[in-house]
Amino acid sequence: MKTVTNEEKLRKRETFKRLINLSLVFICLALEIGVFAYHWWFYYRLCLVEDLRNLWSRGAMAELALYATILILFSATYGGMRLGYQKNAEIIFSQVLSTLWANLVLYVQLSIMARELFVPDVFITMMLEQTAIVIIYINIANRIYKHIFPPRKLLLIHGDRSVESLCNKFQSRKDKYIITKTLSVSMGYEALCDEIIKAYDSDECNAVVLGDITLEERGPLLKFCYGHSIRIYIQPKITDVILSASEELHVFDSPLLLTREYSLTMEQRFAKRTIDIVCSLLLLILASPIMLLTALIIKCYDGGPVLYKQVRCTRDRKEFKILKFRSMRTDAEKDGVARLAQKNDSRVTPVGKFIRKCRIDELPQLINILQGDMSFIGPRPERPEIIEQYMEVMPEFAFRMKVKAGLAGFAQVYGKYNTTPYDKLKLDLTYIENYSVWLDLKLMMLTLKVLFWPDSTEGVEAEQITALKSEDGNPENKGMD
Repeated sequence: MKTVTNEEKLRKRETFKRLINLSLVFICLALEIGVFAYHWWFYYRLCLVEDLRNLWSRGAMAELALYATILILFSATYGGMRLGYQKNAEIIFSQVLSTLWANLVLYVQLSIMARELFVPDVFITMMLEQTAIVIIYINIANRIYKHIFPPRKLLLIHGDRSVESLCNKFQSRKDKYIITKTLSVSMGYEALCDEIIKAYDSDECNAVVLGDITLEERGPLLKFCYGHSIRIYIQPKITDVILSASEELHVFDSPLLLTREYSLTMEQRFAKRTIDIVCSLLLLILASPIMLLTALIIKCYDGGPVLYKQVRCTRDRKEFKILKFRSMRTDAEKDGVARLAQKNDSRVTPVGKFIRKCRIDELPQLINILQGDMSFIGPRPERPEIIEQYMEVMPEFAFRMKVKAGLAGFAQVYGKYNTTPYDKLKLDLTYIENYSVWLDLKLMMLTLKVLFWPDSTEGVEAEQITALKSEDGNPENKGMD
């Protein structure tokens, strides 16, 4: 079995891995900051009025520090610094988006300092140079990282349900994870412990995944792996998510975890509503030309109505009519049966495909937000009929309606359009239980990234809906909690 000495060896390896990661990320950021420093000294400061030019010649380091801080903040928010964790294309996209935001902030600042709109050509040149550096460097750095740290080998312990879905998820990230062995929990605790140690000692695996097994089965295995310093990946259950943000109390000599009966405090609700009103008004003004053009195109295409109204549910299952630009044929639900949009749905018009891809069809929901039916961030509102279908096999689906429905949410940022309802529920509950104003602002920023990422606009696979009616479609009733 693993000794304390080996535990120290593993700790040093993880420290080394983190140092390599930070070093590679720092080099990328340093190169980008270096490009800005060059343009600042030879171009930007010369465009300022004489007094400010002399002042900021002496304060060049302060300007560089400001730019570096802004760039690092956006990079951390968008995941541009998660080298070795995200896919190449996503890291590049995240970092380029972070750089664009940092440059825009500095452009506004310099325009104010120059008392006129700053000359944009040098900024555009700088952005192109930084983009080229990011694309080239990230590809090289990721290759280096993966060469030093190959994919982690996993031993998967599963219950009596199919493990195909979970294996496919890991397979989609084979650059980071490889499932080398699967074991059924039916083998028994002692046999599983022997197999884990055997696989770990022979280097067949260096981490364990605890899949869809009951709490009674999971507890002893979790303690065993933790006691032997074996890395563990766990699929969280609804109860795990609810407890994740519990408040720790020390009122006597035994710790207590407090989960409150309400989701948002009065102060949080006030701050959230203020943000909703200000942002929805601002975006309605900015987006009005796009909305007008979209309305004209939809009307000219088939002469049907521009807006599509549909009954949805928000907090406490209160019903309201959501507004969207119509993206389907006028007879999409002529039989009156509610159907979720599916991948490659034939009911979607050519115009609808485009506005769905760009998320323009969601813009009228800014009116819903202004009216108070929705919030900017929250679980996506579902139709009453769909909620009934979900709750027949997943009663916990009602938990996500403890807060207002949102234009965007945790499940939209960290999941996909075709993420299963059970996984979406866990993501939405993660947001509800960990709510803060900063989290809302962060998710608003991340939503801008999601808008341009293809996974976020896919349709729902038909078999996912059917699965809800099957025995495997309800993990809770299978004893996972």
